[in-house]
Amino acid sequence: MEKTSLTVIVPVFNEEYLVEQSLKRLFVLKENPLLSNIQVIIVNDHSSDRTEEALNKFALTLRNDDSAMNWKFISHEKNYGKGRAIRTALKYAENEITVIHDADLEYHPKDILRMIPLFLSEGADAVYGSRFFSHDFRRILMFRHQLGNKFLTFISNLVSNLNLSDMETCYKAVKTSLIKSIPLISNDFRIEPELTIKLAKRKAKIFEIPISYSGRTYSEGKKINWRDGFKAIGAIIRFGFTDNIFNEDEFGSQILSRLSRAQNFNLWLAETVSPYVGKKVLEIGAGIGNLTLKLTPRQEYHATDINPLYLQIIENLQHNKPYLKVSFLDVNDTTGLTATNNIYDTIICLNVIEHVENDSLALRNIANLLEKGGKAIIMVPKGQWLYGSLDKVLGHKRRYSEKLLYDLAHQTGFKIAKLIYFNKISTLPWYFNGKILKRRTFGYWQILIMDTIIPIAKIFDKIVPMPALSFIAIFEKK
Repeated sequence: MEKTSLTVIVPVFNEEYLVEQSLKRLFVLKENPLLSNIQVIIVNDHSSDRTEEALNKFALTLRNDDSAMNWKFISHEKNYGKGRAIRTALKYAENEITVIHDADLEYHPKDILRMIPLFLSEGADAVYGSRFFSHDFRRILMFRHQLGNKFLTFISNLVSNLNLSDMETCYKAVKTSLIKSIPLISNDFRIEPELTIKLAKRKAKIFEIPISYSGRTYSEGKKINWRDGFKAIGAIIRFGFTDNIFNEDEFGSQILSRLSRAQNFNLWLAETVSPYVGKKVLEIGAGIGNLTLKLTPRQEYHATDINPLYLQIIENLQHNKPYLKVSFLDVNDTTGLTATNNIYDTIICLNVIEHVENDSLALRNIANLLEKGGKAIIMVPKGQWLYGSLDKVLGHKRRYSEKLLYDLAHQTGFKIAKLIYFNKISTLPWYFNGKILKRRTFGYWQILIMDTIIPIAKIFDKIVPMPALSFIAIFEKK
């Protein structure tokens, strides 16, 4: 039986009468045979009542607990809000799935048991518990509060293009590797729309299940109010525009994510290379699948990358695409594919070989995976004089000249059947941002403006005699 592990995050603020009982409810998780390990992280967000004493009392009862549950207690030195408490706990999350559980008694963790199988059987990235789906029961409470929740969910769905029924639900279970790779910044209840919208932008595979709900009245201690509703609307608008959906990493995911928003540019790129693409295709460095979606379907299409975060995204594209295969592949070491005698008529490798130390080795590896006469579509940055801060942050080892490309082809068993000078309109912006301003990313609005003028850029590329930003070389195996 396949198993997984779970981290439960419990943000706590002024719940001296309920927190102990709420934590005791978590023992029901031990009944799940699918969980090999359970970690519970409680963050006391500087409560002003006797919550700390209640937590200490509960901690004493755990001394004789020899179960698979591991408990960690953290205290904030000042009150920040639910979002900050969640962000603090995420630093210590170690298991495969992370779920948020409130310290009151509105939710029951028996519903978490029903969320876990979706990660194993359906490959879910996230599972939301909906209070508005029919279930065994729900406490009948404030109509206007429910209207507010549904309105916020509606606005969130418009922005994220999801069809959730309950965006504001507490019970959000997410793959830990995914949620830890998202730069969350909200301190308060705005964490709810922020996480939802950023999961949508990361193309996460999200499911919903019905959950029971015993909501409190304000007289019973409910904390969220109409002011939080207006803050949530502002957050939805704000995060609807953001492309800050990757933490900084060794792969340059953050800047590549921003560049991927240029859908008109990606379509232009696909139109440029598609005449040279055959039936059995290997794409090296597929990223989040922008080009993959525009070049499929094919008889066989194998999308690969070295970034595990990108692989999570493009794996979700496989649904109802039997021709699409997704896997890890490093162009420096293709022995796994060579050993299985995988041979392709086309290999697409855009903006990859400038990242490797030994580009000759990379091209030889590509040649070994091509049939005789097969084509390798190679895109590289042009002109070493353009090398600047943007190249450094993207991990470029070099930019190329025409002579360097022809020499590389000659050394590796290729001939260049066609050399395309691509994207002239972006050369000056790249020089200005990377050489003059020494910026480490493009501005959000710069990308949108650039993407808007792509129809002009296509004409510009054909008639204006100025340096291009990139080469697209059609290498043919001798």
